[in-house]
Amino acid sequence: MSTSTEESTAKPVSRGGYWSQSLRVVYIVLAIWLFASLGCGILFRELLDSLLPSVGGAPFGFWMAQQGSIISFLALLLLYRFLMNRLDKQYGFDERDRS
Repeated sequence: MSTSTEESTAKPVSRGGYWSQSLRVVYIVLAIWLFASLGCGILFRELLDSLLPSVGGAPFGFWMAQQGSIISFLALLLLYRFLMNRLDKQYGFDERDRS
């Protein structure tokens, strides 16, 4: 009877810990998205227009509402992928390690 070293050295998986950590990642990403889209594009538009230079001939607040929120969303998708892959590796759910 042989056991693989992977099974003998694997940490026990805490599904509750994984679930709470993944929810934390989701909440952080959603909070950043809310700030970038609603905050920068609508709530703080006038402040951004007065403090920051224009982008492409448009005030920064307008640019953030039109283009910046989309760019921020794409950056957040990449951040979410990175954080969840790291969390999957930490808890042993990484798909690349499975045979």
